[in-house]
Amino acid sequence: MSDSGARATAIAAAEEHYASGAFKDTLAARVAIPTESAEPNRQPDLMRYLTDDIAPAAERMGYRCSIHDNPSPRGGWPFLVAERIEDENLPTLLTYGHGDVVVGLDDLWTEGDGPWNLKVEGNRWYGRGTADNKAQHSIIMAALERVLENRGRHGFNSKILLDMGEEIGSPGLDLFVEQQKELLAADMLIASDGPRMKIERPDIKLGNRGSINFELIVDLREGSRHSGHWGGVLSDPGVILAHAIATIVNEKGQIKVPGWTPAEIPDNIRALFKDCHVDPGNDFPDIDPEWGEPGLSRAEKMFGWTSFIVLAFITGQPDNPVNGVQPSAKATCQLRFTVDADHTKFLENLRTHLDAHGFDQVQVVEPEDNRYFPAQRTDPDNPWVRLTHDSVAATMGEAPIVVPNSAGGLPSRLFADHLGVPTIWLPHSYTGCKQHGPNEHVLDHLMRDGLKIMTGIFWDLGEVAG
Repeated sequence: MSDSGARATAIAAAEEHYASGAFKDTLAARVAIPTESAEPNRQPDLMRYLTDDIAPAAERMGYRCSIHDNPSPRGGWPFLVAERIEDENLPTLLTYGHGDVVVGLDDLWTEGDGPWNLKVEGNRWYGRGTADNKAQHSIIMAALERVLENRGRHGFNSKILLDMGEEIGSPGLDLFVEQQKELLAADMLIASDGPRMKIERPDIKLGNRGSINFELIVDLREGSRHSGHWGGVLSDPGVILAHAIATIVNEKGQIKVPGWTPAEIPDNIRALFKDCHVDPGNDFPDIDPEWGEPGLSRAEKMFGWTSFIVLAFITGQPDNPVNGVQPSAKATCQLRFTVDADHTKFLENLRTHLDAHGFDQVQVVEPEDNRYFPAQRTDPDNPWVRLTHDSVAATMGEAPIVVPNSAGGLPSRLFADHLGVPTIWLPHSYTGCKQHGPNEHVLDHLMRDGLKIMTGIFWDLGEVAG
């Protein structure tokens, strides 16, 4: 690994930084800026977060910062890039985070002191963005600073990308990364977002499942017809659509569309699932062990397979039903998938499947504003993955869980495709953090451990790179 004494000193400095309250003060200042990306009137606050806080903090570490307009036609939601080049011959680390948050929901908070004031109650630190993602990218920046203070250099080149529109689907991020390949060029990406799989043990995620939404529409006629006169004679679009969906999945959620699921799970990926025990926590609804693909473990279903859900189903006027045979029905559906299934043929496969079952009147439509996420997965045998794994084990005294990919959406594929980098995610939150809802919080010990973990990783990276 590296010189154990110097490494331990750097990690001790990270613990002291945390214990002194300096990290809390930094996070409090960042939480106080209401960076709600879904609110148009918050655009000045998005920019202020970068110009008044992140950029000065990075510049104090010798980074050169630039703020970029969003190339999306929708505009807004700027990006910050900070770069510290120590030697062109050294490998380059790229880190990614997002400074925007979901809406504050100010009136719904029952714990803490509202969304924009960091408040500590026991082991919980409350505030909007604490878990998602201000504490997590603050940990990365603080760890980079501790290594710099204790070594005098990082021992590698470092770039930081901060996105201010992640909570609304990162508009423009794909195009920005593609346009700024040279500026963002790196050898690996290490980022922190999302929750740990188990609260008591760190984990490493090597990518993400992909996501695609689509609509199923049955549109038979203009206007409804009196149900007393025409019920039982006119075809019912709601019934037709329900039966069409019933051919897509069975009553236990098993997918029936050919080509939607992996032909197989690779052996080195399946081996990782033996250590991935999904525990939803005490406050989570019961999980039906028979739901989904038979013969797979819960972890394999979540991280190694395709899932299909109906997000919404509507026919008629649900809030004010009328006695009429309805003219149309629509369901909004979603697929989550891994790199082991060919997403480019999903809708084509569905069209073929529906036609084969006699549902040619069911339209398959991809929404224009579809928030599509591609799937990506770094090879677990990649040397940067092994270095990260061994570093976390050395810091925490036990090996982290290696998760092939997260179940949810992360922009891993954008960096892998445009920059050719392996992606490694190290989360420092937990599933009960209530992100996106009122009472969002982080746990004291997860942040402290996260700062130690990231300091150890960056120290070890500098030893290997230098």
